[in-house]
Amino acid sequence: MSKPVPTTEARPIAENRKARYDYFIEERYEAGLSLQGWEVKSMRAGKAQIAEAYVFLRNGEAFLLGAHIQPLNTASTHIVADPTRTRKLLLNQRELAHLLGAVERKGYTIVPLEL
Repeated sequence: MSKPVPTTEARPIAENRKARYDYFIEERYEAGLSLQGWEVKSMRAGKAQIAEAYVFLRNGEAFLLGAHIQPLNTASTHIVADPTRTRKLLLNQRELAHLLGAVERKGYTIVPLEL
């Protein structure tokens, strides 16, 4: 008998279940996230939390505010790790323009659902 093939199903690193309860989800976007090296290692270890995070738009760019990524004990000693720093979201111009219009004209709120 051969061994079963492991499934590589992508499960989220962090999930904001409260946002699904508090808000009506109309649209979903997938965005990149600008991270530092220690943040990538912490997220792979499952040390991320987005329960109180939200997205704000400024100067035609989107930023994630309030996401907490706990630094690992083995993080580099020459970098001061800020677990709640503002991180830039990577979206294309058309998506940013649509989100900006929704927030300003319709009064929508942008919240992260999964990492």
